[in-house]
Amino acid sequence: MDKQEKFNYEALKRKTLEQLRSGKSLFGKDGAFAPLLKDILEAALQGEMDGHLDEEQRAEGNRKNGKGRKKLKTADGTIELETPRDRSGTFEPQIIKKRETILAESLENKIIGMYGHGMSFRDISAHIKEMYDTEISATTLSSITDKIIPLVKEWQARPLESLYCIVWLDAMFYKVKEEGKVVSRCVYNILGINAEGRKDLLGTYVSESEGANFWLGVLTNLQQRGVTDILIACIDGLKGFPEAIATVYPATEVQACIVHQIRHSIKYVASKDQKSFMAVDSPEIRPVGVREKSLT
Repeated sequence: MDKQEKFNYEALKRKTLEQLRSGKSLFGKDGAFAPLLKDILEAALQGEMDGHLDEEQRAEGNRKNGKGRKKLKTADGTIELETPRDRSGTFEPQIIKKRETILAESLENKIIGMYGHGMSFRDISAHIKEMYDTEISATTLSSITDKIIPLVKEWQARPLESLYCIVWLDAMFYKVKEEGKVVSRCVYNILGINAEGRKDLLGTYVSESEGANFWLGVLTNLQQRGVTDILIACIDGLKGFPEAIATVYPATEVQACIVHQIRHSIKYVASKDQKSFMAVDSPEIRPVGVREKSLT
């Protein structure tokens, strides 16, 4: 059966229209475009083989040596490919590498995204099976998610600039799944503005709760990564926080965040009076960024 007989474009057109009308996916195991993806990948592999078997390779006696078969998991389902082989075994395809069983980027990014949202390997595997008709083991999922760990550690340890004009230090609480249980975790965020006015997220740290002692460790880490001076540190009203900053950066001016000041102040106002209390009528106390209305 030649290529023209193998791939029927009229049948492709009919099936595509049917699946579009019914709302079915054009990809996946039974999708209209599945054969097209298979043909494109096989043609690319064949092109790589032709490029590999140059005059030098042929002079050494290297030739084509039939084809193998491999199943490739993609974001659009699992397809079976015919992969070309050479006699010397020196052919190293790039579009689909040897021993590669997952068409990288598209599916891997989805897996990492689901993992980042707290889904377990079992949940991810079930979701991939349901959505893409592709089975992926927990071992394979683990190897994919493990790829991001070195990148995260590299980012966490990267060198910083020596001076930041303003640094905001705040912690937020999130619910995360850990060993099958939903628990609270505190994420410490540090946002800085350098001398050129550029914002940069200096670091993110995770702990079970917020405390001045942990902030002391965070500040020490910033110092070890090259931050020698902070002009203004903007913080909330956490007890012991200013003292922790003074320990590492004694010349830094500590300023309470206006949002936290308002939150702490409003709790002393009766709920029925809070709306009128928060109303801003005086130009002298209008928040930064609120412009005067035009009189013309």
